[in-house]
This record gives sequence, C-alpha cells and structure tokens, in this order.
Amino acid sequence: MSPSSDWKSPTGFHGRTAIVTGASSGLGAALAVTLAAARANVVLFSPEAERQQQVATQCEQAGGQALSVVGDVTRPEDCQRLVADTVARFGQLDHLVANAGISMWARFAEVQDLAVFRRLVEVNYLGALYCVYHALPHLRQSGGMITAITSIQGKIAVPMHTGYVASKHALQGFCEALRLELQGTGVGVLTVLPHWLRGTELRQRAFGSDGRELGASSRRHSRESVPMELACQLIVQAMAARRRELVIPWKLKALLVLNLLWPRRAEALILGAVKQQDS
Repeated sequence: MSPSSDWKSPTGFHGRTAIVTGASSGLGAALAVTLAAARANVVLFSPEAERQQQVATQCEQAGGQALSVVGDVTRPEDCQRLVADTVARFGQLDHLVANAGISMWARFAEVQDLAVFRRLVEVNYLGALYCVYHALPHLRQSGGMITAITSIQGKIAVPMHTGYVASKHALQGFCEALRLELQGTGVGVLTVLPHWLRGTELRQRAFGSDGRELGASSRRHSRESVPMELACQLIVQAMAARRRELVIPWKLKALLVLNLLWPRRAEALILGAVKQQDS
C-alpha cells in the first residue's frame, strides 16, 4: 500500500535509516512504505524473501532506498546479521521498528499444543528483545529510537488470547523498563498500542486450539477496527515527535482508565466485544 496523496509526511526522516521487522506483509510492509515515502532508508526483515522483495520495490517507488534482509527474529544470530548488514549498507541506524508478531484465538483449556505459547513468546517478546540488543549500540551513536508495536492487549487482558496477551505484556514491560535505563542516552522508546487493524494477516495466521493457523476460517474484523493507512500515519507521526506511547484509536485510553478505576465494567465491555467477534 502507498500513503494517501493528501497526507504530508513528517520531516526528520530524510536520509535516516530504519529497520522494520515483520516487513513482508501487513502493518510492517505498510509502515516500511510510509517511511520510504518520507525519504528514509528502509531495511526490511522477515523470513519471506519473495514477498519482502516486492515490498522493497514498493519502498523504492515511494521515494526511499530499501534493503531486504531475510531472517528470523527468534534467531539472535539473524538479528545480529540484520544490524550488521544495515550499517554496512547505510552507515548508521536511526530507527528500529519491532513489528514482527503472531497471535492466537483459542480458549486456554482447549489448546492441544502447548508449543503455541513458546512460539508466541519467542516471536512477540524475544524477537523484539534480540533486535533491540544488537541495534542498541548503533542507536546510542545516532540518538535514535526504538518503536515497539505492542498491543492494547499489552495492558488489558482479553479472553481467547492468553498467550498473545502474556507475550505483549512482557514486551510492554520490557520497553517501559528499558526506557528508564536509557534516560540521558538520547535513545527514545515508543510503544504503540493498537486496536485490531484492518488489512493485516494477523487473524489468518493466528494459532487455533490445534496449534495450526486459522487461515480462511479466521473471524472478520468488527467496525471498531482501525484502517491500516491511518495507523501507519499515526505511528510515523509519533516517531517523528519522539513520543513515549501511542494508543490507536485514542479513545481506547478511556478503556485503560476504566480498567484501573472500575475493572468489572471494563471486563464487561471487553467480553461483549469478544463475543461479537466470536459470533
């Protein structure tokens, strides 16, 4: 996808270098193209070589330079190679967008393959941690930013998503603790907490109770889901402003407050929303 013609890209990305993980499809691909349109050098990272190369071509057509690196975020050596290839090509690293993620949709008691939970933690939490670890020395040099795509479920529990919620809570907590450690270093940490997004493959690739991807049987998004284009614009604007946290859509901040003050009311709203999704 390409940014809309009436959207003005924020300044500050021209000549900057950004790694985007999970960049072969969905939000990662769309973010890469949006950053490229802002004239950033974009480094794409995922295991899917052919699809990712197509995204790299779109990035170059949008106006940025692009490098496709094939690898797996769950392999620390791949993450190390990603950073090394980035610096070798562009000379520096200014942004790391930790976007790679997978989901689930199954009741905990009905899960037949416990390996699902290990995989969720490996991709959603450790995959981001490995990339941050190897990118951090270069981000210190550039005064760059870490942008982690967590989830609103990184702060609020949702049924049918136990493993996903746990992995996103871990990522959210890691980022908040790391932000404190990095005070005074010039490195920023932005956590992005989106609602369900339209146009991703997260639902189709989510694990079911048998440990397999839901595929075409996955549920449709509700009217409350957020358009991909809008999400990308908000994220890139937040990166340019070096914000600490971005909730998409903003009205979900009210749910966070409600969960703190009247948790039973928040739970009732969440259960109602999940029931509608599951029908």
